[in-house]
Amino acid sequence: MSFPVSHNPQVLLRPSRKTTLLPLKCSEKTYLLNKKEETQKWNGLKIFRGKKLLKDLSTWGIGGPCNYFVEAFDQTQLLAAIRYCHEHSIRYIIIGRGSNCLFDDMGFKGCVILNRINFLERKEPAIYRAGSGFPFNSLGMQCSNEGFTGLEFAGGIPGTVGGATYMNAGANGLETADAIDSVDIVTVEGELQTLDRNDLKFGYRSSSFQDMEDLAAIVAVTFRLKELGSATRKQQEYLERRRMTQPLRDRTAGSVFRNPSDIGVAAAELIEKAGLKGFRLGGAMVSKIHANFFINVSSSTSRDMLNLIDLVKDKIDQKFGVRLKEEVVYYQPYCNHLNPSGDKVTCDETFNANEMK
Repeated sequence: MSFPVSHNPQVLLRPSRKTTLLPLKCSEKTYLLNKKEETQKWNGLKIFRGKKLLKDLSTWGIGGPCNYFVEAFDQTQLLAAIRYCHEHSIRYIIIGRGSNCLFDDMGFKGCVILNRINFLERKEPAIYRAGSGFPFNSLGMQCSNEGFTGLEFAGGIPGTVGGATYMNAGANGLETADAIDSVDIVTVEGELQTLDRNDLKFGYRSSSFQDMEDLAAIVAVTFRLKELGSATRKQQEYLERRRMTQPLRDRTAGSVFRNPSDIGVAAAELIEKAGLKGFRLGGAMVSKIHANFFINVSSSTSRDMLNLIDLVKDKIDQKFGVRLKEEVVYYQPYCNHLNPSGDKVTCDETFNANEMK
């Protein structure tokens, strides 16, 4: 059974330096180069085959075609998409707005499920339930405008509610976990579960979900907030600070590295002290505004971005003795699942003809 990679996990999957992906066979090349987009319907789903470019689903604007692509607009469609992949032995990943993601130029040899579960309901005066595909920044702005505090920091964070929950996104000393009341999930076996906040553990850019081997996807999240008349003003202050300190108009994926936990210095400060602000490799460049943001400045390839990440890690290690850990996620073309520790990658390098149907 394939294991999904869902909701923008916190770490970057890196291919081992000894890993070599199998070259595409002639039949595979023909398939990927075929300009006719194939579409099929299955249990109410519209499944596109072969020509959806992942660069169009990523804020970095990088990535080749995936074998299958489907949009899930509700819980039923999401379950159907997962069931389709299981029944046809297709590996799959579930993504939201494509921030925090680096797709390979070869694409993904499996199915990409785009989470469009974007409802929002106010259950009680200070309790909101949002679909996992709902834009996290929109949630933060709406709650703040209605006079509730707890998610002001979300106003400038790209990504979805599901992604923010999975990686416990945060800013300005606040984290997503602080406002969570419960989380609805679906398992790889299709079982729906509701987990209370007390059942979950969160840390810096980490959550219990990253260790759940049977997790298929987060479906919805309920947030419990508090009333605060100045919530809108706080949210605007956070957003203005973001505009002044981050390259919001450029093609980025958010912070590339997690801040080191034991030295009291942010990753951006280390990169800047190493003299790497504005450093460029191919089409990828370290931002001149915020050194922990890497920009696709000129048709960057995935290899450009991976090489830049490697270079920065090596320089910081050599200069300061600190080994930075990635926050963005790299999806290898043949990768089945990730190890949340970020220490290794588990990939299936064998080619399965059934996955090119």
